[in-house]
Amino acid sequence: MATVEFALMAPLFLLLILGMTEAGHAFQVSGDLCAAVREGARTASMDLSEVTSSTQTLNQKVTQDIRNFLSANGIAGDRVTITITHADSSATFNLSDEANYLKSFRITASVPYSQVSRLPADYLSGRTLSFSAVYRMGRSQVTN
Repeated sequence: MATVEFALMAPLFLLLILGMTEAGHAFQVSGDLCAAVREGARTASMDLSEVTSSTQTLNQKVTQDIRNFLSANGIAGDRVTITITHADSSATFNLSDEANYLKSFRITASVPYSQVSRLPADYLSGRTLSFSAVYRMGRSQVTN
């Protein structure tokens, strides 16, 4: 009798554990996206003219910093789509443009869950994890 009960309950219990693991990983990736975008937005609000190279725009630097943050947390940064737009439209926001000073911008990072799933089965296939933050463009001086 106990063997039959175990045979019926074990697959359900295993499925429950795998589901909790996958959901926990989805929450972790969402939290990492949130932290990376916030750090990128803070970086964008600083005066980094002396820190960026002459071949790299501020938009590229912020995007690369977000990718590096995610890579350091175990998420392949090259799989993440990052956009920097005006807060009230989908037009690209140029962080280096002085005309954008004190205007709001939105940084969005998104990744299809199938790109970050730890399990071979696509329980959350077709889902996209994303985070978006709106900041005001302001320059605080960075000193060495």
